[in-house]
Amino acid sequence: MSPPPKHVDLLALAAALAVFVVAGLPLLGYAFAAAAWLAQRGIQALAGRRIAAELTGGNRQRAMAVVAATSLGRVWLMVTAALLAGVAEREAGLAAAVLLVVLFTLSFAAQGLAQLLRQPEGQGA
Repeated sequence: MSPPPKHVDLLALAAALAVFVVAGLPLLGYAFAAAAWLAQRGIQALAGRRIAAELTGGNRQRAMAVVAATSLGRVWLMVTAALLAGVAEREAGLAAAVLLVVLFTLSFAAQGLAQLLRQPEGQGA
């Protein structure tokens, strides 16, 4: 069984635009959710590089601090985006929150599945 695509959440984000348009959902909610999701993905990528650098340098405590800070910061970013969309337009806030929950769930599940299907070191396919 092959692992899920690495960026399945980004594929879902692109597909969600079509769903928003066809279903007549507030595009403001999509815009807030998409901006927050892409920003948190950027933060995740930068944090991954920083974590790898800290681990290479043998500093596990700093690596864990980066994991903790960026994980909490990314969640706060997404919650704030949904709240701001809701302040602008109530239905947009709900649409943004639902989209962010779906994206997070897909991303989390894909990462977990990729870990489960990963070949141990030294074993070929």
